[in-house]
Parts: sequence; structure tokens; C-alpha cells
Amino acid sequence: MRDFETPGRSDVFALNGMAATSHPLASQTAISILQAGGNAVDAAIAAAMVQNIAEPQMCGLGGDAFILLKPAGQEDVLALNGSGASPAGYSADHLRHLGHQTVPIHGIESVTMPGGVDALCRLHEDHGRLSLAEIFAPAIRYAEEGIPVSPRAAFDWAEDIRVLQGDALKFYSINGQAPRPGQIFRAPGLAQVMRAIAREGRAGFYEGEVAADMIASLRALGGSHDAADLAATRSFWGQPVAGNYRGTELLEHPPNGQGATAILLLKILSHFDLAALDPSGPERAHLEIEAAKLAYDARNRFIADPTHMDPARLASFLQDETAAKLAALIDPGRAMADPARLSEAVHRDTICLSVVDRDRMAVSLIYSIFWGFGSGLASARFGINFQNRGAGFSLQPEHPNEAGPGKRPMHTIIPGMLRQNGRVSMPFGVMGGSYQPTGHARLISNLTDYGMGLQEAIDAPRLFAGPDGLEVERGYSAATRTRLADLGHRIIRPEQPLGGAQAIVIGQDGVLTGGSDPRKDGCALGY
Repeated sequence: MRDFETPGRSDVFALNGMAATSHPLASQTAISILQAGGNAVDAAIAAAMVQNIAEPQMCGLGGDAFILLKPAGQEDVLALNGSGASPAGYSADHLRHLGHQTVPIHGIESVTMPGGVDALCRLHEDHGRLSLAEIFAPAIRYAEEGIPVSPRAAFDWAEDIRVLQGDALKFYSINGQAPRPGQIFRAPGLAQVMRAIAREGRAGFYEGEVAADMIASLRALGGSHDAADLAATRSFWGQPVAGNYRGTELLEHPPNGQGATAILLLKILSHFDLAALDPSGPERAHLEIEAAKLAYDARNRFIADPTHMDPARLASFLQDETAAKLAALIDPGRAMADPARLSEAVHRDTICLSVVDRDRMAVSLIYSIFWGFGSGLASARFGINFQNRGAGFSLQPEHPNEAGPGKRPMHTIIPGMLRQNGRVSMPFGVMGGSYQPTGHARLISNLTDYGMGLQEAIDAPRLFAGPDGLEVERGYSAATRTRLADLGHRIIRPEQPLGGAQAIVIGQDGVLTGGSDPRKDGCALGY
């Protein structure tokens, strides 16, 4: 039980439905859709559309989406891949000829086709209940009337506005400046686009005047993107990958997402008695850091567009024997070298949300434009923000994730679900770009090894090993920091809090328990 005399959040309990998002108005929208007779799919889509306006630096219509779905009345989980591909004219050789050793993070070279809208329309068509007009109505209203900018969104906006170029700065600033907390942000152009999608479904985005605006804008910016690339953008259903950690099954989105990394990381950690260690102490932190370095190194070598991966490699990646061999490489008394800087760009900007309805349909949805404000570019007429997922490609020749035409890059976004004794027990997500597998592993370990409550497990301090050193949040003690430094870790302060989790526990007694990360502006709400 938390200390009620200190700042903190309580778990949120409800019986009928629950939503956890990174913005209060998105959570409220999801609940209102559930109360109006919608299901978890309807509510998740409605919340995601509100976040287009509430957190445009994190997500938008020009981005991608990955979804894990547990339909009502069953415990099987489906995975929907809504990642867009590169245009047919995309060429690693051309980028190398221009002198690039990596795909530029911002600018036209990083823009891949937007897959998120197709995925959300597909999700609705296959599993939704209300009409798209009903689902999109709250977001359209907020886009037209405006949303007061929340504190964390304003914090990110002030940092990310510097990447905006041309039309994007006009659409995503207030008189050329980042909005202050409480200032009202409006997006009438996005309201027009959402009206078209609400009216026509997928065709309202991938055809007609909206598509023409995107393609004309991309071509004017120097891109090879054309109408055929946009028309070819299609999401697809698949099966999650899974792994066991101390009796709990972790379900992750398959490649081109990095979800398998979280499974490998937990399997490595299963070789150590974490429960015997202080959850905020240096010994546990060291083991987690070292296991993550090994799991991420494997990710960097293998994870790519599934059509360019050897299935046997993925099977080997997830084998218990692979984790055992990697665990044997960890020295409890000494840190490995910091991870190498990737040729692919990884960052920590996205949104995730979880929704469960009265029929126990469950959704974990992650929706992203990758870096803050994506490529820094937007369409000229409607202000659709173009993602920079192409920066997730490698320019290393013959690498599975090498940039190429019509190819999906390695993705950082990974929705998750837990299943115990054959029953889905928790849809969740931990935002934070490359941090996400580490965030999944830490959240699950907090729940499993230490018996923390959901909100307590989310609140707990975090750390992450990157090429510049070990990022350690202020929640760790000075003694822990000193000991980690003694073990050889180069301690640095994070530029911003690490990640942001949203999760809902589905109790066997029928009670829903929601948790939402205080590192963001949002909340869990139920009814």
C-alpha cells in the first residue's frame, strides 16, 4: 500500500470498463464511448484520435500503429501491424551515394507511408461496433474547438518545435512558438481529414483530396512518394510472439516490431534470483542493464521487416537456450561496454493506451510518428504530420533491416499483453522508443518478482543503458548510483523521464485495475 502522506497515485478500480491513456481527455473520451454502447475497439480508436490533437508531437494521422487485441469471449490474442512501408523509389544505394552513413532523422529521406489510419480502419471494420462518425466525433470537436495544452505535452513541444520546417511550423505552433501549458491548440485541417475518414473510412484518407494533399506535399519536398505507394499501404493481421517468465506469459507484437526483445530480455533475467534483491538496489539494476545490452544487441542484428527475416532466426532468438547462453555472459561484478551507437535512429516519443470493456474485450494500442513531430514536415493543405520511421532503417549493406523500396523498417513500438493460466490478465504498453523492451521487462518484474501493485510498479524508478551511458532517473538513491558507477557504468541524467506506461489488470473476480504513468499527463478512468 502506498504512503498516503506523500505524493502519489492510487490504483483505479472499476467493474464495467476501463481506459488508461497519457492524456485525461483521451481517457475520458474512451469511457464516454464505452458508456454510449461502444466496445474497447471503438473506445481505443476514439482516444487515439483525440491524442492527435492533445499530443501532436507524439502521434498523428501521418504515423503508424501496432495493436494487440483480445476479442470478447476468448483468450486468444491477435496482432495488427499498421506500419507503413517506404515508397517504391526508396534506395539505400542512393542515400549512400549522397554521403549518408545513416538515414537522416529529419527531412524527406525519413518519411515512410502512413499505416496507422489503415490499421485503425481495419480494426474498426473487423471488430468495432459504433459507426466511425460516432467514434471520431469527440476528436473532431477538439480539433475545431481546441485543447488546452497539458504540462508534459508543453514540455516536449518546447524541445521538439525546433525540428518543424515550412508548413509544419505553421500548423504545429502558436505564432511560431511552442504553446505554454494551458494555451489552446487547434487543428482545423486535421478536423477536415478526420471528417473525411469518418464519412468514407479508409478511402477518406488514402484517396481523394486528402491523399492528393499528402502526395503533392511529399513530392514538393523532394520525395519519390506517389499515389500508388499510398494506395498500396495495408495493415495485416498476425499472431503475437510469446514467452514465459516465472509462470506469466508475455505476448508481444511480432517483427518488424521489437517486441521479441522484451521476451528475450526477461528470459535472460529468469536465470537470476531478482526477488532476493532490493527492487531499487544496484544489484538488480546491474543485472537488468546487462541483460538489456545483450538482448538489444541481438535485436539490432536480426529484427526487420518479416518478409526480409529468416523465420529460423526469430525462432532461435526466442529459444530458452539462447537466453541461457546470453545470461552466462553477465558478470555480476562488472559492467560490459556501453552499447554501440546504432546505424538506425531510436528515440522515445509515442503514445500507448489500454482499454477493456464490460465484455472483457481488451486492446493495447500504440500509435506514433517516431521522433518528436516525426520528420518535422507536414502536408501543405491539411497539416498532416509525416512520420520519420524511415530513420529506423539501416544503411549497412545486406543487413536484414537495410533500407529498400516497399519495405517496413524495424519498429520500436510494442503493445503488450500478459496471460496467466491461459487467461489474458493485462493489456499494457510502456512508451519510450528504444526503452520499451526494458520498460516491459521492468514492469513485469516489478509485478512478478516483487508483488508490487500496478500503479506502484509503474511509478518505480527506471534506468536505461544507451551509447552515451546509463540514464538513471532521480528515484534511485545516491548509494545505488555510486555502486553502479563502481561496477563500471557511466552514469548520466536522462534528458526526460524514461517512458510512460498505461496498463489495466483484468481480475479473476471481475474487478478492473488501472494504472497510468505519472511521467505523463494522463490517467486511468473506469466506470
